[in-house]
Amino acid sequence: MSRKADAKPDIKNVSKLKVSLIVGYAIIVITAVVVVSILAVKKTDAVLKNKVSTMVSSLNVQMKLNINSYLTRMETIGTLAFAAEEAYTYDATNPDNDEYEALNTEKIISDKLYSLCIMENFVDYGIVYRNNHAIGKISNGTATLFGDKLFDDLSQMVSRQRTKDGWSTGYQENFKRIYYVKQIHENALLVISFYATELESVFDNPETLNGMKICLTNQDYYIIYSSENGEVGRPLSEEMRERVQNQGSATVIDNDYVVSVNACGDDWYVISSVPTEIILSEKNEMQLYIYMIAFLAAVLAVTMGAILSVKLANPVKDIVSSLDTKAHIDQLTGILNKLSFEEYVEKRISSSLTIENHALILIDVDNFKGVNDTLGHAYGDKVLSDIGALMRQTFPEADYLGRVGGDEFAVFINSMPTEISINYQGYVRIKCEELCDGFRNHYTGDDGKYKISASLGVAFFPEHGSSFSELYAQADKALYFSKHQGKDTYTFFSQELPEQEESNHEETETSESV
Repeated sequence: MSRKADAKPDIKNVSKLKVSLIVGYAIIVITAVVVVSILAVKKTDAVLKNKVSTMVSSLNVQMKLNINSYLTRMETIGTLAFAAEEAYTYDATNPDNDEYEALNTEKIISDKLYSLCIMENFVDYGIVYRNNHAIGKISNGTATLFGDKLFDDLSQMVSRQRTKDGWSTGYQENFKRIYYVKQIHENALLVISFYATELESVFDNPETLNGMKICLTNQDYYIIYSSENGEVGRPLSEEMRERVQNQGSATVIDNDYVVSVNACGDDWYVISSVPTEIILSEKNEMQLYIYMIAFLAAVLAVTMGAILSVKLANPVKDIVSSLDTKAHIDQLTGILNKLSFEEYVEKRISSSLTIENHALILIDVDNFKGVNDTLGHAYGDKVLSDIGALMRQTFPEADYLGRVGGDEFAVFINSMPTEISINYQGYVRIKCEELCDGFRNHYTGDDGKYKISASLGVAFFPEHGSSFSELYAQADKALYFSKHQGKDTYTFFSQELPEQEESNHEETETSESV
């Protein structure tokens, strides 16, 4: 009896030990799962914020290019006013003007200005003289706002001394209009203005980044445009200004915001921001559910851990996969890669007016195969890097530069000649000569005796094509002609150029490629 009675406590002790082991194991497993889940959540936060910051930065750069392109287009339309010689030679302040001739001259100028004014939703498009006399469309709002200081205060908006022009807004705290002013001569100014709301077409917030705020500010960080209503004319919030002040191009990520800033135009800034809580909102909604499942599935910790990891990773994957994170820059040369170059040019051409001037230049490096064969591919990479630097030095920031092949490069010219006396083709010719000279001055090898050069082919928009593929084909024909003229030269496309001999062309490309 005593032996059986003594066995009951032993069974109870074994049961207690079993329960203790199960509970202890469960606690260990649950604790491990919870710890791993917490670490995974924190790691996901960091990865997600970094991925989103990369996309916000990329989108902000694109918006900078958009606003620069838009302002350049407005400046181009402004320069069209000078197609009438009277627009830049006539001076309404000259006391010797014949009254009848002055009326006729002003009518010619006015008709030209009004014909150009209808091209865009301009509020003002006219010429203002030192005596405040105006020709063309100068709105009552502008005349009332400036009063008898019309010419003097508009003159203060000429901020770029080299080109004698400038952009401005916020005159007397009025940010509804954006002004472009160009000095014609010492007594005359060309004035263009439009409402800031026109910039809505420039700043396109993709649906995949709901919650992103986009704004454009002047150099004093007053808001010119905002994707949120009611902010135009206000100073940038102090918390946002602390993140972007004195930054020309930067992306800032912290616990509260992902912010990207890029300088553009006349010391203006494009600023994009997304609150961190919005980036992580979907993940936060799942967090409690993740912990509950992890606790209940302690026995299947490994299996459920994998499932939970997938569930946790799904929101990140869904968001990141919807963002366009492709790289834009060729790492070796520091300029656009082939895909990005084609996309930028195609988009720019599709938004261009037929009266605008652009040029596509194809560049093939002569004798580059000899550099690789003689000096090695590592040295060839250094030469390609130097060519990227030469192109950035030769062409303004407004132009698109791209590497479209191993030793093949391209330039799409957005910039315009700053001197009225130089026509557009003359401007492109100057740039081609500068680039060829740069190549001629480049020697390779330790002894500096191995010489390279460049062959160029040029096609113009819209004369030679209205799409990237058309311009590329014509510029390629011109390049082919340059190669067979002895290299180290440039050729403008013409219908009179001889047809390419396909077999010879392929042979040339093979001999010059990396």
